[in-house]
Amino acid sequence: MPKFEIVSDFQPMGDQPEAITKLVQSLQQGNRFQTLLGATGTGKTFTIANVIQQTQRPTLVIAHNKTLAAQLYSEFREFFPKNAVSFFVSYYDYYQPEAYVPRHDLFIEKETQINDEIGRLRLLAMSNLLSREDAIIVASVSCIYGIGNPEAWGKVTVEIERGKTYRRDTLLRHLVDIRYDRNDLDLRRGTFRVRGDTLQIFPAYAESAYLVEF
Repeated sequence: MPKFEIVSDFQPMGDQPEAITKLVQSLQQGNRFQTLLGATGTGKTFTIANVIQQTQRPTLVIAHNKTLAAQLYSEFREFFPKNAVSFFVSYYDYYQPEAYVPRHDLFIEKETQINDEIGRLRLLAMSNLLSREDAIIVASVSCIYGIGNPEAWGKVTVEIERGKTYRRDTLLRHLVDIRYDRNDLDLRRGTFRVRGDTLQIFPAYAESAYLVEF
């Protein structure tokens, strides 16, 4: 398992060492709830990063809105560049629920606008949860809404490891089973391309495709 490792020129200072020690000890004692207090700019994120490093536990960080979640995501990525820090917030840039206005006998249809990049980051977060133990997920409160249990997600995944041997036709069938489309002309996220003994897979959460040779 890759270890959580802080990469930073900073060292805990002031009240931070004591806070880190107390938080770690409380977690080790099995306490479920504890509170870290501190004014803005006192290094609370760095304090929590040190707690993560000392306890070596996968961590879910929940913020009350997207703006704060994005800020925390950026900070944790800087502290843990070697680990799987992911971003999980609502992918709606705009959401208008359906509604009925009795006074005017008016029905308003639901209207949404989805951010594809945030959708990709959500899928990357799920992939990291399923495949890595050094995962830090920074999320907004929307993460409390269920998106399926881990067993269901595990059934729609295909694991590929470097150096292993796979049957070409079997792998292609598995990709189709999990709703990947074959597109030999326009390779994009969620598709794959086959040319002879070469297979290119573009995961829905990735920024580039993988190459598999048979």
